Amino acid sequence: MLSKRLIICLDVRDKKVTKGIKFKGNVDIGDPVEMAAEYYRDGVDELVFYDITASAEGRPIDIEMVREVAETIFIPFSVGGGIRGVEDMRRALLAGAEKVSVNSLAVKNPEIIRDGAKAFGNQCVVLGMDAKHVGKSDKIPSGYEIVIQGGRKPMGIDALEWAKKAEELGAGEICLNSIDADGTKEGYEINLTRMISQAVGIPVIASGGAGTPDHIVDVFKDGRADAALVASMVHYGEYTCSGIKEYVSDKGVKMRMCAKR
Repeated sequence: MLSKRLIICLDVRDKKVTKGIKFKGNVDIGDPVEMAAEYYRDGVDELVFYDITASAEGRPIDIEMVREVAETIFIPFSVGGGIRGVEDMRRALLAGAEKVSVNSLAVKNPEIIRDGAKAFGNQCVVLGMDAKHVGKSDKIPSGYEIVIQGGRKPMGIDALEWAKKAEELGAGEICLNSIDADGTKEGYEINLTRMISQAVGIPVIASGGAGTPDHIVDVFKDGRADAALVASMVHYGEYTCSGIKEYVSDKGVKMRMCAKR
């Protein structure tokens, strides 16, 4: 059994880490490079950076921030937001990111997944999926619909079918975010996570809703996730990376344990 991963997400807006609830009411909470260094020292496995306003503002991702992070930490990290094509992927990877996440762009132009995988390898392409529970229907048989543009635009696309298609196109990993659970700290959307995890053969990162270490244990055991993404529970100092990993390991989940750096 492969070890599970703990990943911290940093949503970045105007060069500051920001956090909201269900994609609304964002509040700035710190410097992304300084926070990345702190989490790296505390033993996190990976980091994810989303430039959350880049796409809406029609600009590329903040490459200078990517470079600064790459010079500060020595663990894998992925970036997303403002990725408009293969050349933007290339710039991000050359700046030091290990993976590039595509979300709205991939929904509008699915071939970007194939093009990115062909150019850089499947392992470099992460599909970011924002899904919202809408109930089962002929159009949305899974009951979960894909939403883009930071949760503002429903697309009429079934989340389960989109995950399968993205894997076929060459995505190496899926970061699955529940809009309903995002920022609530009430637990991950277990049903959604398990559904996607069982349907694809690539790693699935559970995102949205982590509030306690028990939520992480649940999404690993019941949700079948390969990795758990957290934000609020560490950003506000309630928990540490090392403390979370120790707790989850004590509950019988195989984690990548290491000393603080």
